[in-house]
Amino acid sequence: MVRPLLDTHGRVHRDLRVSLTDKCNLRCTYCMPAEGLPWLPKDELLSTPELLTLVEAAVTAGISEVRLTGGEPLVRPDVVEIVGAIAAMEGPQGRPEVSMTTNGLGLTKTASALADAGLARVNVSLDTLSPERFHEITRRDRFDEVVAGMAAAHDAGLRPVKVNSVLQRDINDDEAVDLVRWAVEHEYELRFIEQMPLDGGHTWQRTEMITGAEILGQLRTAFDLSEVPGRGAAPAERFFIDGGPATVGVIGSVTMPFCGSCDRLRLTADGQLRNCLFAQGETDLRAPLRAGASEAEIHDLVHECLSLKLPGHGINEPGFLQPPRPMSAIGG
Repeated sequence: MVRPLLDTHGRVHRDLRVSLTDKCNLRCTYCMPAEGLPWLPKDELLSTPELLTLVEAAVTAGISEVRLTGGEPLVRPDVVEIVGAIAAMEGPQGRPEVSMTTNGLGLTKTASALADAGLARVNVSLDTLSPERFHEITRRDRFDEVVAGMAAAHDAGLRPVKVNSVLQRDINDDEAVDLVRWAVEHEYELRFIEQMPLDGGHTWQRTEMITGAEILGQLRTAFDLSEVPGRGAAPAERFFIDGGPATVGVIGSVTMPFCGSCDRLRLTADGQLRNCLFAQGETDLRAPLRAGASEAEIHDLVHECLSLKLPGHGINEPGFLQPPRPMSAIGG
């Protein structure tokens, strides 16, 4: 009998975010410095067999959704094989749904193969419709490649293509309405994400953050928004646009936290299990695995990690500290 992945606050966990690498081929200003970050040493990274062993242990323990993240997951050469192996795993509820968060740069070359391997959908980051602003935000002149990658994903059946956008004050905060119209025109689903204190340079300031309320206020100047019922454990609060069927989402992790329904765990590229994006501590799965731990012993470590999960991320508490790892090393 499989023990449910239940924490001490009654939350059942079904979603595992798996970082395939901490490397990325963009340098987004709100994520990492222009020169990049010190990458994880190669010998500390999970090998592909190790990664698949840990993911399979999680699936057999009750994980039913696996999201592949980075860094940028498409820079991993065997990403298609990894997708295929995970999509074929069997858990208590059957095979897991496999999705991916990506910057989109590699999708023109891989979208069809990923879909054939069993990938269900993609989330692609795009913060602006201006190539010049894209270059300013990402420090790379590759806007057209990202847009082409989204189209390739859509054509390959990885639908709905979800577009993740972070608005920054005085940089792209005038584009909310245009981004929604563009997404609806292309049959994509836009999700605005509040900027979170997870940047490599630790420069995040609450006063500079565009809040979910501000975003919704902008959108309501152009659209009639009505809440989509049945949010469940989803991070995005979704709204029908002018009665639907198109929707837009807002992920207000800072000002509108959804910790009470969180069902996510995170596995880093170096084999550390995190029970919260903002956790200060991690549970090492790599060392026990390399020492010959059984699947049952890995399950015990997962439950141990869950037992330490706090009721909330604590961003709004006076003593909050940004986690030592940036988002690129944790996995989105």
